[in-house]
Amino acid sequence: MNLPNKLTVSRFALTVIFLWVLFWPTHIPLRNTLALALFSVASFTDFLDGKIARSRGLITNFGKLMDPLADKILTCSAFIAFVESTHLHPGAPVRLAAWMVVIIVARELAITGLRLLAASKNVVLAAERYGKHKTISQIVAIIALLIVDAYNEWPVALKNIFVPWVPMFTEIALWVTVMLTASSGIIYLWRNRALYLDDM
Repeated sequence: MNLPNKLTVSRFALTVIFLWVLFWPTHIPLRNTLALALFSVASFTDFLDGKIARSRGLITNFGKLMDPLADKILTCSAFIAFVESTHLHPGAPVRLAAWMVVIIVARELAITGLRLLAASKNVVLAAERYGKHKTISQIVAIIALLIVDAYNEWPVALKNIFVPWVPMFTEIALWVTVMLTASSGIIYLWRNRALYLDDM
């Protein structure tokens, strides 16, 4: 297994640890800050594995399939976790609406299904530019949500830097993410419509 694929697999492991930190029932010091750090590292591996694969000519079919799948599991897990977090903390400065997560998860499931259909026909669908923009917007929104939860654990001087603008930025980032996620999914399904229209 080459280095980019190892980084992709590590993202699955980091997702499990990230969720464990968020939901472990006993007290964990700086829980939200630790979750923020774990998610940031996992997100960085997404950038790193693609960069290494392209620069060293290490692009494989495994990477084309598993890299976007690892992204989807990481981001969908985080968004679903935030729905529960919002339910448990109704006074939070930013509330993530469940319908937003439904759109995000439904899009990711639809595209994963399309990739599986393509694989059954010996066709590998690589990620497109719109999908990359969608992933970046999701990562930015999740990091912003994590900062909203984490900054209360930080020193007052540092906390005051984020309090005035992060909640508003997070709200905007969520709306941008939902729009990019939906539109990129529609574009991807339309461009590859021959894969499923032939079977209808």
